[in-house]
Amino acid sequence: MDALKGLSNKLKTNTISRRSFMQQGLAAGVSVTALSMVADKVHAATPKKGGHLKVAKGHGSSTDVLDPGVIENGYTIGLSLGGYQGYLTQIAGDGSLESELAESWEASPDAKTWVFNLRDGLEFHNGRTVTPEDVIASINHHRGEGSTSAAAPLVSAVSDIKADGKNTVVIELESGNADFPFIMTDYHLPIMPANEDGSMNWQDHIGCGAYKIDSHQPGIQTSLSRHANHWTDAAGHVDTIQLLAIIDQNARTTALVSGDVHAVDRVDLKTADLLARKPGINLVTATGTLHYSFPMLSDTAPYDDNNIRMAVKHAINRQELVDKILFGYGELGNDHPIGSGQRYFNNELAQREYDPDKAKFYLKESGLDTIALTLHASDAAFAGAIDASVLIQNSAKGAGIDITVSREPNDGFWSDHWIKSPFITSYWSGRPVEDQMFSTTYQTGVSWNESKWSHERFDNLLIEARAELDDAKRKEMYFEMQKILHDEGGSAIPMFASYVFGVNENVGLPEKIATNWDMDGERWMERWWLT
Repeated sequence: MDALKGLSNKLKTNTISRRSFMQQGLAAGVSVTALSMVADKVHAATPKKGGHLKVAKGHGSSTDVLDPGVIENGYTIGLSLGGYQGYLTQIAGDGSLESELAESWEASPDAKTWVFNLRDGLEFHNGRTVTPEDVIASINHHRGEGSTSAAAPLVSAVSDIKADGKNTVVIELESGNADFPFIMTDYHLPIMPANEDGSMNWQDHIGCGAYKIDSHQPGIQTSLSRHANHWTDAAGHVDTIQLLAIIDQNARTTALVSGDVHAVDRVDLKTADLLARKPGINLVTATGTLHYSFPMLSDTAPYDDNNIRMAVKHAINRQELVDKILFGYGELGNDHPIGSGQRYFNNELAQREYDPDKAKFYLKESGLDTIALTLHASDAAFAGAIDASVLIQNSAKGAGIDITVSREPNDGFWSDHWIKSPFITSYWSGRPVEDQMFSTTYQTGVSWNESKWSHERFDNLLIEARAELDDAKRKEMYFEMQKILHDEGGSAIPMFASYVFGVNENVGLPEKIATNWDMDGERWMERWWLT
């Protein structure tokens, strides 16, 4: 078996031909059948170069801009991660941290000083060399008083950042952060060219990723071609890519079945099994950190009363949502954003159940017998968001909660209602580490705190846990933070969904599919190929 494994690795890396693989395998006593099976598997999993890949996403809006600090949907994230942007570090298919623009990094013993060493020969799409000054400008883009970048809380602990030689960047933190290299994988933190004044130039859409943007029409399409001088040939296999925004689910599915596109995200779960039986179509599922939320603005009446928020949470029939909206492609949520597969998931926290009597109890605690609420819903949030809202409307009636579902158009939903309307449908793909998720969405005052929730104890724990190097103590803190969100948070999170996407049988996929974002961690541009 060791001989076969060694030969298989040589075949994967093109060190030997298939013919030599067969000859050497037979000489080692391996059967023809076993050798053929291995060779076929290796061949199928070996990326092929060339071709034009077309992908349709159920995201994208005419109001989208490519400022990394504000991108927020699956279209612009997919365009960035693995697309036209380069990052210091990235998340591998197995969820581990891997090097990208930074070939190595090291920390001081207290994790307050981080040194990132850039690769030689990194080049932007305009031919300019990537330098430490570009890294500094790119991180500083999200820093400073008044920053509205969603990444501002992620880099708020940075006290100093400087170049140290040709390829080295030194980042000083106010307090230790053992996860800081993971933080650098956030899709808001690409490395882009620095202007002469030290600011970051995002307006020209020049990155250093595997693909360069040839044309971009917000909410419609983006055309890209491979960056000839990308630092590695192991990423970016097709020659050209067209990314399409097709919000309508039926139109997106039709485009896949008809062969107009090679892949689509957000498959209609009601018909997923039927789609999987279509000739030439493969259905791919991956369960990770994706969750659907119903944020309530905690600074706005009546949601400024936690009793009302708790009443809503108990009035949701979670199992019904998993069964009828996710069709089994997911699991129950417990009103916090940490997935069951994450390091510090609180498995000691009792699962919240549908309990209309308890919902009535919390209404009475607020001084009410009944209440009328409006839920702004759109399938721009997630496939089936309107249907889910209607199910919640029905389950809440038994608790004395009268919910009016306001059906909102897909286009403009985020700009018109997110962090503006008091009660809406939303979604989060989650983050690979707990600190990143909590810092982005739940810390007091951060720009993407979608429920405008604030909790002093939570904020203090967030800072303490980030710097805590004792794993047991850190776990205890993250457990408490999940309980605080469960009991007092501003968002109902009733379900975690599997990523389900469809691909043409001619699309080659890596053996391990990343689950930190949809469609292979949204790095499909650089990871997939055409067979």
